[in-house]
Amino acid sequence: MTEDDITQHLIDMLGGGHFEVADDNTFFFHGADNKFPFATIVTKDNDFDSASKLNRPGVFRLNVGVGKETFRALFGEQPPVDIDYTALDRLMPHPVYAKMHWVSVINPSAATFETVKPLLTEARNLLIARDKSA
Repeated sequence: MTEDDITQHLIDMLGGGHFEVADDNTFFFHGADNKFPFATIVTKDNDFDSASKLNRPGVFRLNVGVGKETFRALFGEQPPVDIDYTALDRLMPHPVYAKMHWVSVINPSAATFETVKPLLTEARNLLIARDKSA
């Protein structure tokens, strides 16, 4: 899967939402308010997040904000501390935002992306539900 493949999938599922590109990173929103993305594609390290070594050629990380129950089902009550955040094609807790129940995968294969698709739907639906209750 490429960044473009994933972006196209997310655009197709947005139905009223949108995305924005900032500093070569892409942020996907369910609505027009830009309050909080439900998914991001990050392409390079920055001052507060360099664990994934995204400055490697052709490397990007897909990040998805899931619910607490889903996060725990994937990684347990306390995610392991010895995670290789540079590993390609492996679903893992986000290196910085795991406490907020974000998951990530670097350069997902088509098979891995199939397992991520329901997480993307959940992430978007969580934000839609949150906005409806606000």
